[in-house]
Amino acid sequence: MTFDTGITVQDIETFLMILIRIASFMTIAPFFNTSSAPMRIKLGLSVFLAMLVQGAVSIEVPEYHTIGQYSLLIIQESVAGLLIGLSAYLCSSTIFFAGRMIDMEIGMSMASMFDATTRTQVSVSGNLYNYLLLLFFVISDMHHFLLGALVDSFQVIPIGGVNLSGLYGTMIGFFADYFSIGLRIMLPIFAVTLIMNVVLALLAKVSPQMNMFAIGIQLKVLVGLGVLFLLAGSLPTMTEFVFDRMRFMVSQTIKGMM
Repeated sequence: MTFDTGITVQDIETFLMILIRIASFMTIAPFFNTSSAPMRIKLGLSVFLAMLVQGAVSIEVPEYHTIGQYSLLIIQESVAGLLIGLSAYLCSSTIFFAGRMIDMEIGMSMASMFDATTRTQVSVSGNLYNYLLLLFFVISDMHHFLLGALVDSFQVIPIGGVNLSGLYGTMIGFFADYFSIGLRIMLPIFAVTLIMNVVLALLAKVSPQMNMFAIGIQLKVLVGLGVLFLLAGSLPTMTEFVFDRMRFMVSQTIKGMM
């Protein structure tokens, strides 16, 4: 006895190409790329999303006749998913840059720690800001935006229609803004430490017998932690600024691959 499920080989091959783009996105996009999440959960979510996309979105697949042509389509889909996830990850990585600069200013640059979510050595302030960013990431439903952008990319960028020539200007523009975003985040710390260094320099001239080097190290840490505590109320504004840049980068990346 045979059963006709209505599923053809073409449907399975199309499903695999959709799955490759979604799975590639999951491996690098912020919040979804955390190593603490089991791989079975990520794979199951990717398969579930691929089934939804195939059933809800009208997808046109170009003709292919050989394994080589199909492999080329698979590579294009993996590149598309990686680039969409990379654009969001680069925006979130500005937090690590800002945290590293903050620790250099307050004298904690050597106190690095291992981040289990990214499996890299990060600074203390950068790790703190990263976890707070992930918290606001979930609260503001940014993960819904990324998933929605990924699903919409199948309508804007059809399978086999990836074009990388339009990404050059987008990436150059982002790396130009990368440092400005990080400097904006750490600007209050930089301003306070600059004023404190000027005051310590004046005190060193007024009373040379005081060891300003020993006093300055402890004072920088104390003042830096105090400023971080006072700036806790501005974290929603800071994260919203990063999320705005993330939305812009993801949309520009998808448009650049059209």
